[in-house]
This record gives sequence, structure tokens and C-alpha cells, in this order.
Amino acid sequence: MINLIIADSELELVPKNILEHPAIVNHAKRRGKKPEEILLDATYHHSAIKKLRDGERRGRPDIVHFCLINALESILNKEGKLRVYIHTRNDDVIYIKPETRIPRNYNRFVGLIESLFKNRAVPPELELLRLEKKSLSELLEEISPDATFIMHEEGKFMKPRDFGSFLLNYSNPAIIVGGFPHGDFRSKVGGTKVSLYREPLMAWTIVNEIIVNCEANFL
Repeated sequence: MINLIIADSELELVPKNILEHPAIVNHAKRRGKKPEEILLDATYHHSAIKKLRDGERRGRPDIVHFCLINALESILNKEGKLRVYIHTRNDDVIYIKPETRIPRNYNRFVGLIESLFKNRAVPPELELLRLEKKSLSELLEEISPDATFIMHEEGKFMKPRDFGSFLLNYSNPAIIVGGFPHGDFRSKVGGTKVSLYREPLMAWTIVNEIIVNCEANFL
């Protein structure tokens, strides 16, 4: 089983200290929601985000969206060999059932995650998505992997196909991919750092490379 964790994801509701910013208020009004009920999104809230600490990397739900669509629609997931978790900058963890179908439409995805933050599970009767307060280290302790690999541009270089083959040595590995646009992980977690390319890659590209090369070896 491959445990894929999109960690330190820039996925959060609008922080309290910018709730009254015009960019937030106007966007919430257009959507018929309260400012505190909407996701922070750099596309719409750029001027407000500049007032936040780490503002240059925040408000990126799109990264999680791309990663989830790629992972959950993969053959590896359909064959029951993949579990996907989302960990956020605020230490929220989203548990995702393998049969979940994430909306392709970005706006529908945003609405789904906003509902998840409000209700802690969606849909309530099935809990395809479930939200819990939990740090990355706590999540790893729960998963109890026999090896942890952190995708990092400064890690040991391995060709994707070699990494996929190498994972055959483990029965329950955890692979951590950063859910942020640039910079480093905020969470401190031990593990082996691995780089799949000699230049930085987008999170969803890394997810694709991991899954495709695991499929070539696991299936």
C-alpha cells in the first residue's frame, strides 16, 4: 500500500485578520457566503494575502485539486494500492476514501472543501471526505509506515522508474509531497529526502511520476 500525503498544503479558510479586507468581503458577497466561510484563494484575494505572514505561498487550493484528481483517478487507486491524505498548514488532515470522485470543476471543488471545513465530513452519511485536527507527525504515527520518503529538490536523486522499483522493498511506505507553490516544508518530519528530477517540479507532476512508476512495478 502506498500512502501519499500532500503535506503543508496551502488550503485554509480566510484567516481572521483579513476577514474585513475589501477583496475578501466582495468575493464572499458575490458567492453569497460569509467571509469566514470561504477558502483563501490567491486568484481572488491577492491584495489581502499580501498582508499575511508567508503570503507569497498561501491561498493555493488549486494545487490540492490537481493532485487529488490525478491520484484518485489513477489505476493504482482503482486497484486498491493507494491511500491519499491531505495535511494543511494549520494541521488539519483530510481523510479521503478511495472511491471518492473529486469534482473536475474547480469552483465545485472549492465549494466541496468549504463544506468540509464547516461540517467536518462530506457527505455526512458517507464521510467520503473527513476532516480532523492533526499534525503531520501525528498522521504518520497513525499510518505507521515502514519507510517515509519526502519529495524534496535537495534530496537524493533517483530516476522516477528507479524510485518506483525501490518502493517494492516496503509494504506500507509513506510518500510526502509538498502542497505549496515554493519554499520548504513548515512541518518537521524525519524521513529520506528524494528528488526525481534535477529541477523543481510542481506537486501534481511529482504525484503523477510517483503513481505511474508505482503502477509499473506494483501491478
